Amino acid sequence: MTMRYAWLSAMLMAAAAAPCLAGTEASAARPLPVFERVLPLNSPRVIGDIAMTDHSGARRRLSDLAGTPALVFFGFTHCPEVCPAAMQKLALLKSSKGGELEGVRVVLISVDGERDSPEVMQSFLKRFSEEFVGLTAPAAQVRNLALQFSAPFFKDQPRDGGYLVQHSNRVYALDKQGRLRAELYDASAEATFGVMRALLAE
Repeated sequence: MTMRYAWLSAMLMAAAAAPCLAGTEASAARPLPVFERVLPLNSPRVIGDIAMTDHSGARRRLSDLAGTPALVFFGFTHCPEVCPAAMQKLALLKSSKGGELEGVRVVLISVDGERDSPEVMQSFLKRFSEEFVGLTAPAAQVRNLALQFSAPFFKDQPRDGGYLVQHSNRVYALDKQGRLRAELYDASAEATFGVMRALLAE
């Protein structure tokens, strides 16, 4: 394992073990069904609210997404493999389940605010779905938010005029109140569908 991946792994474990920075544990909710590669939280986690810019250039707070469940992914548009694969997987899930996931939002929060302008985010997301939401903000703000999800990231040293951002490949499920309810570790489409269907029913 390279040093950078070892560092990221250690950060992920530390973030998962530590209490969230701005969020607090909320009152208990109905337990989610059990699925492989899905880690439900024992108590819903309230996520601290921050203002960001969405893919259309409008100012939007994370709390604006409340009212319907959401699948959140921290990534970036220049990602060579992980992010396009994750977005494609979520797009196929949404299209295959049709009305059963009506209202569920898919949100990409950029970990590369230097390059991911609203226009770049919009162009990237259109490859997968016109319904997907992209959010971007300065890296320091996004880092604090990401740690509340146990999703640390860091920028590689530039090479040949470009760079990558190392980040978690987890997908995070929020309930209708915008609380973090589960972490999905490359979960199957059926497992993801089961989690979101349970959250829609609440």
